[in-house]
Amino acid sequence: MSIRERIRTFIVDTFFVDEFGDDDSFLRKGLIDSTGMMELVAFLEQDFGIKLEDKELVPENLDSLTRVVAFVERKQQRLPQVG
Repeated sequence: MSIRERIRTFIVDTFFVDEFGDDDSFLRKGLIDSTGMMELVAFLEQDFGIKLEDKELVPENLDSLTRVVAFVERKQQRLPQVG
């Protein structure tokens, strides 16, 4: 399952929404509130093995599926390579 599919599935299952576009603003559309945003952050950290810094908790990184996917991909590229 792709990063996009994993995140979309989490949002659908957790917040009971299924009709949203990849570029829809989570906050403006009322899909995810501030508490939900913290659930999303916890999911991203656990599921993708990344750590979000406070300065990264901004709409530019987290306010649409497209933005979250791009952010996770950038964070994963910066992870130390094991092996």
